[in-house]
Amino acid sequence: MNKLLATLVAGFFAAGAFAQAPAAPAATTTPAAVAAPAKADMKDAKAEAKATKAEKKAAAKAEQKANKENAAKTAEKAQAPAAKGAEKAAAKAEVKADVKAPQGK
Repeated sequence: MNKLLATLVAGFFAAGAFAQAPAAPAATTTPAAVAAPAKADMKDAKAEAKATKAEKKAAAKAEQKANKENAAKTAEKAQAPAAKGAEKAAAKAEVKADVKAPQGK
């Protein structure tokens, strides 16, 4: 039992040390060969980032324009019932005034 526990503890220490060690490079290459594709990749990445940024900006502008149009439509809809309400109130006032007015004999 003691040997089993000792083996398990040693295994845990070995696994912990292995997990913390940095990985060794698989193969060594010349830095110049790596640098050239990296620069091309960076140019592609920058171009993609610019395109993405432009798309986001265009989408934001379109969204703002849609929001403004929706706000204008909502304001118009809000004013229409208010105008109808005012017309109805004026009509009711006229009817009441006619009813209360003394009629000539």
